[in-house]
Amino acid sequence: MLFRRRHSLSAAQAAALARVLQAPTFELIPLKNSLDQAAHLPAGATVSVTASPAKGIEATVALCEQLQARGFRAVPHVSARMIRDRPHLVDLIAWLEGAGVDRAFIVGGDAKEPGAYPDGLALLREMAEIGHPLSEIGIPGYPQGHAFIADGPLLEALRAKAAYASYITTQLCFDPTAIARWLAARRAEGITLPVHVGVPGVAEPQKLLAIAARIGVADTHRFLVKNVRFVTRLVRSGGFYRPDGLLEGLAPYAADPAAAIVSLHLYTFNAVEATEAWRRDFLSKLPVAQTA
Repeated sequence: MLFRRRHSLSAAQAAALARVLQAPTFELIPLKNSLDQAAHLPAGATVSVTASPAKGIEATVALCEQLQARGFRAVPHVSARMIRDRPHLVDLIAWLEGAGVDRAFIVGGDAKEPGAYPDGLALLREMAEIGHPLSEIGIPGYPQGHAFIADGPLLEALRAKAAYASYITTQLCFDPTAIARWLAARRAEGITLPVHVGVPGVAEPQKLLAIAARIGVADTHRFLVKNVRFVTRLVRSGGFYRPDGLLEGLAPYAADPAAAIVSLHLYTFNAVEATEAWRRDFLSKLPVAQTA
């Protein structure tokens, strides 16, 4: 098992981890096993559904519709580069509204040939112009940078997108120090949106990499480029990844109100049963904060 617990937690830190773990967002990839895995989620859980050029944006929305009908709160990844034009966007928004979906996560996406919207900011501006029923909109943050976009333009885009957003979700990162530094820098710049910290769930190395390959070459390349050391260690270990150490490294920042970390975003790699079992176990072993 990689990344065993190493840290002792203060009462405040334990309470902060318990808070962010109580009702996290669980991310699903629209694959054949998605609904089977959703059966292992807590009732009424918030479920984020990814979008990939290999599957198409319609697969994302269709799964969100099914999840919503089963009592979950679905959050589609609306990928700007996968939307052809304004009529396509209007149709997708109407589909989401009809399905009762009131939240979306706006990303640029990896489609090689974009339609009318080359990036997330262009899509957000168009959505604001035409109007939409979404009560919450999330945008991505990149603690370790982006594989294909320089830091300067990436941060300029984040600042512009913040005006349209309700929260930021940080992309997959295995380094608590990188997350903390990125978050502190954004707060110093005046970005005050609450943050959902992206944390990998429990995964077998082979399954993690197999799913990365199935969701599209661009996604796989990005994951490998950004996390090459981690992937190498994971494959060599032959064991399971568990995010205990990552969470404990994040605990001081989760306990700091200035950081405004409000929740976790669990990247399940569709291993929901294992990830949910880990979450419950981690919560059960947190020291109970003493009250005065």
